[in-house]
Amino acid sequence: MPDARRTQQQRREETRQRLLDATIDCLVEHGFARTTTQRVQERAGVSRGALLHHFSSKADLLAAATHHVAEARLARIRAEAPGGTPTLGQGLALLKAEMSGPYFLAALELWLAARTDPDLKAALLPGERDFGAAQRALIGDILGPEVTERDDFALICESLLVLYRGLALTGVLREDPSFDDAMLRLWAQRFLGAQAG
Repeated sequence: MPDARRTQQQRREETRQRLLDATIDCLVEHGFARTTTQRVQERAGVSRGALLHHFSSKADLLAAATHHVAEARLARIRAEAPGGTPTLGQGLALLKAEMSGPYFLAALELWLAARTDPDLKAALLPGERDFGAAQRALIGDILGPEVTERDDFALICESLLVLYRGLALTGVLREDPSFDDAMLRLWAQRFLGAQAG
């Protein structure tokens, strides 16, 4: 029996959240091409009418999912960021953790689909810009003012993010988990003259 104390608005929001979470789960489990509204509806445990009440099309659902993914990734970074100034090793480990897991995998599915879908690309860009700014701020906190004041700070940030994304993508086929840490140590030595331990 439904909880009578919850308002209709709360129930609507709960249903919407279940649909978005189910969309992320489907993207991770089945990939973009096999994420259908029927599959999302079944996974969320809602009726077709409930799905259509919130999202009139797959495009609407995926547009909302793009924002949901970006918000969840931002929340994860903020929640897991250590208090004060993290060590280089702590900060790189936090970024590595963010560049994995279900939200990152869902984002990858959406990025790849956006390559040939201009509407999806347009839906992705605002959230990704916000997320990128949050990542750069965290990198600045990790690396400190000596690095953030360098003329090449933007290049340092982008090179690190590209490295993480590449490691996450190629990690699907790699059997040696120590490779990632070796690459990050090499990056820190080359760009910062520092050890990433």
